[in-house]
Amino acid sequence: MGKLDDRIAVVSGAASGIGRATALRLAQDGAQLGLIDLKDQSETVRLLREQGATAEAWTCDVTDESQVASTFDAVGNRFGRIDVLVNNAGILSDRKAWHEHTKADVERFINVNYVGYFLVTKAAYPLLKKSNAPARIINVASRTFFSAPPGQMAYIASKGAVIGMTRVLARELGEEGITVNAVMPGQVATPGTMEFTSEEVFSRTMQQQAIKQRGQPEDLANLIAFVASDDARLLTGQTIIVDGGGFMH
Repeated sequence: MGKLDDRIAVVSGAASGIGRATALRLAQDGAQLGLIDLKDQSETVRLLREQGATAEAWTCDVTDESQVASTFDAVGNRFGRIDVLVNNAGILSDRKAWHEHTKADVERFINVNYVGYFLVTKAAYPLLKKSNAPARIINVASRTFFSAPPGQMAYIASKGAVIGMTRVLARELGEEGITVNAVMPGQVATPGTMEFTSEEVFSRTMQQQAIKQRGQPEDLANLIAFVASDDARLLTGQTIIVDGGGFMH
């Protein structure tokens, strides 16, 4: 028996990286998967079905309220409820000084990395209330909110908003038995991270860690699987860092 047998999990940003690894890990524990991304998710679906999991994918721009609403109508028609929601869809940035950011830069990061989480969570809420088990909302934030590296102001601000959203929702949804937590990856070797981070930066960051190993998407997926399970029934409103002890909070 898996810890998530008969649970319905929806993962955004599931085409690759942490999202794909999370979908595969939740499926190993018995969950059925609904996947959301703007990118092609066929490889994630193939991998899930190869391991015998039920998986359906929807193309959705999480910043478009009408698309999000229609997507979750489809999720409801397919599965009837949601037990686990993982907000992971987001964008990364190259580095530039704060005064070089434009209003459009700031709005883009806030819209995708924060407003997208809000719209997805709001649309999923009626289905989360139908959960047969205590429902879980898990938001992927970023360790940069605490470490504050220069050159990423708009990105870090958007991830800080996710932490604030996590804490408020944990308070507001606690009486309904819904837990809300955030996980914070350090520098994880995902396609998106590798696009914006050099090997030199990866190596320098690892030297600052207590455990000098490069983070992998599976490290986050394993934590998310725990937070999604009944073992984490009293865990809510928390932000958990997975970065090998580079930053201790």
